[in-house]
Amino acid sequence: MSEQKLKLGIIGAGGIFRYVHAPAWAEHKEVEFTAVCDVNRERAEEVAKLFNIPHVYTDYRDLLAHEEIDIVDICTPNVYHSTYTVAALEAGKHVLCEKPDAVNPEEAEKMAETAEKTGKTLIVMRNNRFSAAAQYMKQYVDQGHMGEIYTGRCGWLRRRGIPGKGGWFTTKELSGGGPLIDLGVHFIDLAVWLMGNPRPVSVVGAAYTKFAETEVSDSEHSKFGEKQEEGIFDVEDLASGFIRFENGASLQIEFSWASNVEEEVTFYELRGTKSGASFNNGQLKLITEVEGKMWNVNPEIHNHHVGDHANNINHFIDVVQGRKQPIFTPQQGVDMIKILSAIYESARTGHEVRL
Repeated sequence: MSEQKLKLGIIGAGGIFRYVHAPAWAEHKEVEFTAVCDVNRERAEEVAKLFNIPHVYTDYRDLLAHEEIDIVDICTPNVYHSTYTVAALEAGKHVLCEKPDAVNPEEAEKMAETAEKTGKTLIVMRNNRFSAAAQYMKQYVDQGHMGEIYTGRCGWLRRRGIPGKGGWFTTKELSGGGPLIDLGVHFIDLAVWLMGNPRPVSVVGAAYTKFAETEVSDSEHSKFGEKQEEGIFDVEDLASGFIRFENGASLQIEFSWASNVEEEVTFYELRGTKSGASFNNGQLKLITEVEGKMWNVNPEIHNHHVGDHANNINHFIDVVQGRKQPIFTPQQGVDMIKILSAIYESARTGHEVRL
């Protein structure tokens, strides 16, 4: 396989593929666009023309029946991630799927079980792990400089950044939820990964919908999705929570599409016995004790000017080609969806949920 190009099939030709995934695939010398599928044929044909993709389908089963296809990129609404991933794996394809892994733990477990059964590669997008700052921080942790990481907090807060209002993003049946499942998967994953992937054992959470009627937007991220004027908005616009892990560590979380905060912010803060780490809107600081004094250290991180999604896609190809071990395992995806689902359940009931 390594002597010829991998033939790529795409399921879902919306914005995340067109503007984020496609440019990265196009730059990879070992990949050849082969087929695209979307229920909206006009959209599929438009993408096919843009990226010179020879085969167009409207039914994912027809794409998966294309024997030449080696790898599949799934960029559909969340509710379809598991169904299409399982089908692609069973069809003998390696799969890269957009986050979140699934909309409930049972579907995530099906994905993990099928990957193990078929022996095919399954990686769900975890692009934040591939930023220069995250890679630096992971090495710092692995070298023991943080000591025991025992607690932390993370979040992504937008002032007004609701994506595709009235469309699938804000329709629970299709998305599984609002900013918790949309944004939370990014920074909960990053924090838990840096903490060493401890197993979650319980959560408590709250969720609110207070801005369903707003038309104000001040975030570039609200451009994702297609707005529907008379559409549905039955998900939260802010969620917060607290996660406990088997090793005694804990993590506070907060995510919003809309809230009255000073500015949009992405962040994580980790506290270890030797050092602390603070990441805020791309800036990483380390807090540590040196010769009896506390120091704030701003590490010099060299960014190689490759997008985080592109780095994730490049890693996927390296794994498929046998050059690297996967940075992500399907079980980590199962744990993630268990956390998110339990936070929604805790928000609904007002009680702690044990995992």
